[in-house]
Amino acid sequence: MSRAFRVGTFIVGALLVLGIGVFLIGDKQLMFSSTYQLKANFKNVEGLDDGGEVRIGGIHKGTVKQILLPSRSDGEMTVVMSLESSTRKVIKKDSVASIQTEGLMGSKYVEISFGSDNAPQVENGTTIAGAPPLDISDLIRKTDGILDSTKTTLGSVQESAGHIKDISSKIDEGKGSMGALVNDKSLYNELNATAEQAKGGAAAFQENMDALKKNFFLRGFYNRRGYEDSTKLTEHEISDLPQNAYERKFVFDVRNIFDKPDSAKLKNEKTFNEAGRFLEMNPFGMAVVVAYGGMKGDAADTQVLTKARAMVIRDYLVKNFKMDDTLLLTKGMGKAEHGPDTGSIEILIYPPKNKAVTASSAQSRPQP
Repeated sequence: MSRAFRVGTFIVGALLVLGIGVFLIGDKQLMFSSTYQLKANFKNVEGLDDGGEVRIGGIHKGTVKQILLPSRSDGEMTVVMSLESSTRKVIKKDSVASIQTEGLMGSKYVEISFGSDNAPQVENGTTIAGAPPLDISDLIRKTDGILDSTKTTLGSVQESAGHIKDISSKIDEGKGSMGALVNDKSLYNELNATAEQAKGGAAAFQENMDALKKNFFLRGFYNRRGYEDSTKLTEHEISDLPQNAYERKFVFDVRNIFDKPDSAKLKNEKTFNEAGRFLEMNPFGMAVVVAYGGMKGDAADTQVLTKARAMVIRDYLVKNFKMDDTLLLTKGMGKAEHGPDTGSIEILIYPPKNKAVTASSAQSRPQP
């Protein structure tokens, strides 16, 4: 093999290695891609350097081109980033840039979050918000503080354990009330008898309370709210709405149905006649009267109110239309995040078990 051939082979190999290096570096620096610039401001950059990675969704899609010092001492650092043009589909003006660490003590990079669908797209040179980086030194100081607190707590636990040991010894020796209770069976029997008497008294008190619920005064209290007995609110209530598709749904605005915003007393009960006739004329597997409340008011009161409204509507349908009332159930949903502020009523009718719902009529259960 001639000297000239060896020299030529070496030169070609060197050029090939150089070309591959240029290509890899250029690809990392996005020299061969269509790019645009974004800016983000930070109080400090915590070890971030020029040429650092910019990631979107954890994927390398840009580089840090330049880090600019503030023009004033109370200003912020400006990080200029170069990103692939394709990232404009997910980066919006409400996206946030944050400086992250590769591992615990690794190199720094910039992570940009996805923007919301409704936010405007970024343009070349747009400045987005920057989140303050995590300060490892602050984290270590806080960890030291936690360890000190833990050490103090352990000391207190050990001291408390010593006190407990002393108390246990005294109880074993029969000292004090607890010692007498543990070691004297007659005292235990007396306390047990007293507890039984208290239990019987509580049962009698509960019976009296149940009777009071039906007396004249409390009946008037419930009547003003549209129902007579609060114990019946859950008599026909279903624990959860069925997950299968319903066959028919009727929706009503409570403003046209009840006499007051906080009442379950019907003022326009004929509103439900169409739903009642449907239940009367068509076989069904189950029907549920679902009551939703508005977002105003106390959550517990709204829960009781929706249970009462579902109950009185069910009572009206059962009294005025012929159907298998064991298949008509109720569900009070309490406060609803969506829908009218005053609440709404839905009557969901599910098909019989032997009847399949067609694709055109099958619907998933919506939220109000």
